[in-house]
Amino acid sequence: MKNIHLIAAARPNFMKIAPLYHALSRESWCRASIVHTGQHYDPNMSDAFFRDLAMPKPHFHLEIGSGSHAEQTGGVMMAYEKVAVAEKPDWIVVVGDVNSTAACAMVGAKLWIPVVHLEAGLRSRDRRMPEEINRLVTDAIADVLWTPSRDGDENLLREGVPAERIECIGNIMIDSYEMMRGAIEADATRGGLGLEAGGYGVVTLHRPSNVDTREALAPLVGALLEVSRRVPLVFAVHPRTRKKLQEFGLMERLAGSGTIRVVDPLGYIQFMNLVTGARVVITDSGGVQEETTYLGIPCLTLRENTERPVTVTEGSNRLVQPGALVAALDAVLARPGRAGRIPELWDGHAADRAVASLKRRSGVAA
Repeated sequence: MKNIHLIAAARPNFMKIAPLYHALSRESWCRASIVHTGQHYDPNMSDAFFRDLAMPKPHFHLEIGSGSHAEQTGGVMMAYEKVAVAEKPDWIVVVGDVNSTAACAMVGAKLWIPVVHLEAGLRSRDRRMPEEINRLVTDAIADVLWTPSRDGDENLLREGVPAERIECIGNIMIDSYEMMRGAIEADATRGGLGLEAGGYGVVTLHRPSNVDTREALAPLVGALLEVSRRVPLVFAVHPRTRKKLQEFGLMERLAGSGTIRVVDPLGYIQFMNLVTGARVVITDSGGVQEETTYLGIPCLTLRENTERPVTVTEGSNRLVQPGALVAALDAVLARPGRAGRIPELWDGHAADRAVASLKRRSGVAA
């Protein structure tokens, strides 16, 4: 029986490994184990997602916690190496672009354990972003690269990756949404906040470039206050962002506005219940760009670039700067109805294609 380790570290990772874990658990030729590195250690950012996605407690918890990029990456490598040596997995599946992704990929590569990168090939072309470095490192050393869209294939081929290592399996985030659709639609979060579908916007912000300095965060708060005069907002505040808002004396402006509802981080079901009813989403998150594209909800992404350009070229996403946020919102409000179209293979069956890939590459008879 093949032993497969699924590495999880942060919110998007949890949502991406859940469909794969459930799909692998239905197979008789393998055993899937969840390795939680502990990079997100706040229960609202971690435990809630495991509960919502019907996953068991992690089989291995490395409990790394916070720290600099070097501290996190090194800590994960040292802790996971011990697990990998003891457990001898046949495959290591790393997900996304966080520090744990690159760290566990390096452990696998140096121990000669085959590594699969789920969500490979994404590129922002901005090496100032630590996530871009993690993507480049992971894709360079992974043995199998599962891409969510065809532009990922093209990026990898341009970088010299052999075609036989690349498989476009589609977007596994959509599998998570479809898996939980019934619970999302039945959830009472939106109603509990007194919100009507189509009558509000959702905000998430967490990227260092947006929140770590007052020079960046203060104009964003001003823009959000202006936007909220046109459509009321619900701001799910990441712990990092909350700390900075308080440090810079900006939280009072948001909380006292009367048009922006500040809430703690939400579980997946609760958050998606808000998103599915939103008129617009304002974010700097990668995953939210994908979810809103699938749902046809206008998304205004507060970044200079995106590693998910398909959400712009085909979907409902637009890149905007803080100074242009109000004008971008006005354009959204002027165009009723669904935005964009759903990219190829964003169909809720990415996990099935991933399992078939692993089974074939493991030499298991069909």
